[in-house]
Amino acid sequence: MADTRWISAFLEAQAAELGAAQNTLLAYGRDLKDVSAWLAGRDRDFATAARGDVEAYLVHCDAQGFSRATRARRLSAIKQLYRFAFDEGWRADNPAIQIRGPGRDKRLPKTLTVEEVDRLIAAAHDTGRTPADRVRNTCLVELLYATGMRVTELVSLPVSAVRGDPRMLLIRGKGGKERMVPLSAPAREAMTAWLALRDTEEEAARAKGKPPSRFLFPSRGKLGHLTRNRFYLLIKEIAVAGGVSPDKVTPHTLRHAFATHLLAGGADLRAIQTLLGHADLATTEIYTHVLDARLKELVEEHHPLMKARD
Repeated sequence: MADTRWISAFLEAQAAELGAAQNTLLAYGRDLKDVSAWLAGRDRDFATAARGDVEAYLVHCDAQGFSRATRARRLSAIKQLYRFAFDEGWRADNPAIQIRGPGRDKRLPKTLTVEEVDRLIAAAHDTGRTPADRVRNTCLVELLYATGMRVTELVSLPVSAVRGDPRMLLIRGKGGKERMVPLSAPAREAMTAWLALRDTEEEAARAKGKPPSRFLFPSRGKLGHLTRNRFYLLIKEIAVAGGVSPDKVTPHTLRHAFATHLLAGGADLRAIQTLLGHADLATTEIYTHVLDARLKELVEEHHPLMKARD
């Protein structure tokens, strides 16, 4: 069986049986195609590769300067592919099962101060070509900071989830898992304002024979909703307008800010884990380190004894 068929069948199973997100499937596909191309250069394929081939591939990735996180992700994709192949009876062994990964870089996630978030929200009110764009942009930033959603969860949010001015938002996350997240008053206000404008635009489009969109943030593109890339660029524009360094601002840093600010305000770590949709508490615990680092920085910058020693 050709490697392309292995990859295709594996991705189909990930989507059908585990509900893997499109972005996850694309990442698996890219990684496994790279492995396949490298194996082909050694006259190997997934069916004939041995443990030594997999280890040599990881050495190759290291020599290419790939980060530890990238190498760990590549090995994870290989292991999952071979686990699937074993279950399907395509191989009688898993050549990657005993290979240990390089681990991940323990870098603290970037976050934003409350003041910086306030400036982003204020700038969103004035960023956009049209009044409707500005109302939409405000809704996007308010919702992201109020809920800590992943960017894909935000841009693909179904409009049905926000009908009736809800106090809680039902979010469908990774692997199809659902969670409830409370909405702040400013987020609900921004959402109501955008929903009114969106529905007016939808009515005008429907009058011209265009089908209605099921998304809160519709788009004429193939996906039918605002794309992750477009929102990434948009949040950079808003950062510049708000006087916040665009290098610090991504949709994910607003998610980090949501978690870090909750923790600083005394929220329980388990509650934050639920709100973020983390499967493992260890993933959420990184925010305790972010908070510790921030507190240390504040002491070093503002404590009088620290200044006296400079």
